Amino acid sequence: MPIEQPVRLHCFAHSGDGVSVFEGWAASVGPGVEPVPVRLPGFTSRRTEPRATTHEALLADVLPQFTEPEPGPYVLYGHGLGAVIALTVTRALHDLGLPGPALLAVGACSPPHVPPQLPDVRRATDDELLHALSGKGAVPPGSDEGILLRAMLPVLRAELELAQDLHEAARRSSPAGPLTTPVLVVDSQDNPLAPASTVDGWRRWTEGPVWSRTVPGRHFFVRGGRELPRLLGRACRVVRRLVEEPAPVG
Repeated sequence: MPIEQPVRLHCFAHSGDGVSVFEGWAASVGPGVEPVPVRLPGFTSRRTEPRATTHEALLADVLPQFTEPEPGPYVLYGHGLGAVIALTVTRALHDLGLPGPALLAVGACSPPHVPPQLPDVRRATDDELLHALSGKGAVPPGSDEGILLRAMLPVLRAELELAQDLHEAARRSSPAGPLTTPVLVVDSQDNPLAPASTVDGWRRWTEGPVWSRTVPGRHFFVRGGRELPRLLGRACRVVRRLVEEPAPVG
């Protein structure tokens, strides 16, 4: 018998340097699923490349990976910023009339129509961004946390610029009409940045079915623990069964 092609689980991290969180997932997703971390330009092994900070630059880099996918169904999972990237890729494929993921899974992210909690990154000063990122003054500027946050600000600003541009692009209507892709929304028990009440908001982004699941942890529940990869592994196997199940006759 031929070896069954695994369901590829393409994973987009909450930040460009965050793909390391997916490195141990192969042992947790279960059989028949292959986690594939998606590395963005400007980070990790692609550190010398310019970072993508616009909708157009992101798609120019990422979309070719999905216009000619390997045989069989695949799933996209995005966490935080990665959720908006996964949605952006799914919508772009839909606009081009190309097959998209069998399932779009999003975690720790409010839908794009929800007003952002941060100031306009294109106009905000460094101090205004630092104030917002530190919990409106919760991190003292001279503390170790404040010094680290200021050192990371150029990277954070680039990622916030990308997030803002992707949200604005998502709010523009699609020439191909609404998505029909099934969506799995994953939230956590205590996440102030994306509370469970925002789950229903994702229903307006697809005409397909929307499911929700809750896992332990706060905003970064993608780090550590086996609950999330196990959940996504099960979802991938369900996707395979649904895709391969023969259509009813008559």
